[in-house]
Formats: sequence, C-alpha cells, structure tokens
Amino acid sequence: MSTFILRRIILAIPVLFGILLVTFALGRSIPGDPCKAMLGEKATEEVCVPLIQKLGLNEPIPTQFAIYLSNIAQGDLGNSFRFGRPVTDLLVERLPVTLELAVTALIFAIIAGIPLGIVSAYRYNSKLDVITMVGANIGVSMPVFWLGLMLAFIFSVILKDTPFVLPPSGRLTAGANFAPFYVSWGLAANEQSATGLMIFISRLNILNSVLTLNGQQFIDALRHLILPAMAVGTIPLSIIARMTRSSVLETLGQDYVRTARAKGLSEYRVVIRHAVSNALLPVVTIIGLNFGGLIAGAVLTETIFGFAGIGKTLFDGITARDYALVQGVTLVTAIAFVVINLLVDILYGYIDPRIRLS
Repeated sequence: MSTFILRRIILAIPVLFGILLVTFALGRSIPGDPCKAMLGEKATEEVCVPLIQKLGLNEPIPTQFAIYLSNIAQGDLGNSFRFGRPVTDLLVERLPVTLELAVTALIFAIIAGIPLGIVSAYRYNSKLDVITMVGANIGVSMPVFWLGLMLAFIFSVILKDTPFVLPPSGRLTAGANFAPFYVSWGLAANEQSATGLMIFISRLNILNSVLTLNGQQFIDALRHLILPAMAVGTIPLSIIARMTRSSVLETLGQDYVRTARAKGLSEYRVVIRHAVSNALLPVVTIIGLNFGGLIAGAVLTETIFGFAGIGKTLFDGITARDYALVQGVTLVTAIAFVVINLLVDILYGYIDPRIRLS
C-alpha cells in the first residue's frame, strides 16, 4: 500500500506541473493590457509601467514561469493584487468555507442518493422507480442559481413565521461571536499569534463548534449550511442516485445473487451484502469526482448565499486578471483532485478485496 501511495504521489508531480504550465500560459495569452484590466481603462502609462515592472510582467514568459516555480518551491504563492494580501492568507481564510459547504453537500447527496438508487433498482419499473428517476433527471437539469434562489425564497420568505424558516445568507448569524478552538484550548491568544493551520481549522465552523463543545455555534452554522448544501448538492444527488440504480440493477442479475437467494438468504442480505457491496466501485468513483468538483468552488451558490469561498474568490481573480490568485487557487484545486483520486483508488482495495493496489 505504501509503495502504491508513493508511486501515485510521484506521478502527480508532472500532472501538477502541467496544470500550472497551462494555467500560466492561458493567463498570459489573454488579449488586452493586464494593467488596465487590473486598474481600469483610465490607468495611465505613468501608473502602468511601474506596476508591470513590480509584478515582473515585463520579463519573458519563460522567465516569469521560472520565477513562479521558484517561489512555489519556497512556499510563496505570491500576493493578490485584487485583495492586496498574500494568496496563502486568502486560501487559509476562504478555502474552509468551500470545503465545509462541499462536505455538507456531499453528505446530503450520499445519504439521499444511494438509498434512492438502491430502492429504484430493487423496484425496477415500478411507480417508485419511475418517480425517483424523473426526480433525478429534474434535479440534474435544474440550474443551481435558480434552485438556490427558490430555496431562499421558500424557506426565508414564505416560511418566515414558521419553525421551518432558514437563514438565506451568511455562515453565522450577524453579530455572533464564537471563540475559535485555539483560544478555548489556550494554544494562542488571538489570530495574530495563531498558526495558519489553527486559523484554517477554526474557520470550519462545524468542526470548531465540536472542538469547543459549543452547541449554539453548531446549530447556527448547520442552519446556515442547509440551503446552500441542498442547492449545490442536488445535482450530485441525482447523479449518484442514477449511477447507484444502474450499478445495483446490473449486479442483481448476476449468478452469485441468484445463488444467494437459492441458499435461502433474506432479501436484505441478498441486496445489501451481495448486490450493493459489489456495485459500489462506480458509485465511489462518481462521489470522488463530484467532491472534486465541489472543492473547485460553487461560484453561483457562494454568490447567492453570501459565502466568501474559493469559487467566488477565483471568479474575482479572473475578472481582475489577478495572476497570482488564479494560479494559487488552481494549484490548490488540482492538489485536491489528486488527493481525492488517490483516496478513491485506496477505497477500491477495501471495497473489493480482489483489487490489489500494491
């Protein structure tokens, strides 16, 4: 297993290099003056020349790329011109927002999608199967921005004076001030004395509430996550349900399933222990790909619900032609995909013992 993991990490290096190279080249090949894209059309030559020299954009493209790689090797992702802060600080601040939303949305998609797919496969061609698959097709077809707005309207306006009301935006209630875990544990007095990892973990509101045993923060953060998680998780839910159905349906027709039934096993054991367990490989693959896509940033969802996540940050960086920010976010997203694919491959070995990873 360790040999397999090491080999995959080594093979990921040229992949990440290629992604950086393509992103770097595409960013520099966009038509127009980068200075005016950053400062506006009214930027004068006197302002632009020093800025271009400061950012190193007057150097040849290969030289710029070499300097960028050298900075990455030293752990420096550069400074964001759009926000006037180091890219690393922006990632520490905003990546937890997207990560928390992605995990919550994926949990919602898995909890709802896999059972629906199993039931549809077991009740093949029944009314329940037809209704479930029609609902899955509708879920895949609905635009995320429309679904997000509709959810916010229903649960924040129509159900305003009912127990089902939910907040339409933000991550916590306005004015709420919950202590980060490193202050509660006495690890640091404030954010200035805390490490980047501490700040990153503390910005995961659900995890921070668990670490500090703060039930009020847990409930508040969870209520704010429900609507955006439903909006961004509906499409993965529909895809997982359809993939689970087709995969389980295929395994239910296998000889070993008929043998299990002939031996007198209960339907539960036949379906769950024999059919579903052998149908999970393609489902796990789909879950991994969807999670990688969620980590890449749900720009529309984050915009609708007022989440300052990595997707919204990337959009702002692209519109402002903030090269350092775009490249930093792209690098982190690529690493996330590599790690997720590695975890999926490792899970294969546990789900199906016939697969030998090493």
